[in-house]
Amino acid sequence: MRAVLQRVTSASVTVDGEIVGAIDPTGRPGGQGLLAYVGVTHSDTPASADELARKIRSLRILDGERSASDVDAPILVISQFTLYGATAKGRRPSWTAAAPGAVAEPLVDRVVAALREQGTTVATGRFGAHMTVSSVGDGPITILVEV
Repeated sequence: MRAVLQRVTSASVTVDGEIVGAIDPTGRPGGQGLLAYVGVTHSDTPASADELARKIRSLRILDGERSASDVDAPILVISQFTLYGATAKGRRPSWTAAAPGAVAEPLVDRVVAALREQGTTVATGRFGAHMTVSSVGDGPITILVEV
């Protein structure tokens, strides 16, 4: 599994004109949260999802080298099959490394559930939908995480 994490001061996701998920860390220590784009490949398992959730929550990329778990930072999770796009040949990306929806959706859901089980406030997009994502980056800090 892969995740691209962005440190944000706010983030939201809209589907068909409706905000379906949003985080606003204002008023929390540091005033920061994370926007996590999560991609799944064919070999990923529930254990991969649990490990990715642990890494997302514990990575020390917030101010003062703190993690989301240190400051109770909220996280917006967005499924993102394009994280497994291959661009080595030609001008059109290949998506063959991305797991199909029937495999990917339960694993993205597992990442969300594992984060919530650890006490994290989590908002989400809508799997498979065309989403408009808005965020206010902070830093900017953007990290690629793989498990």
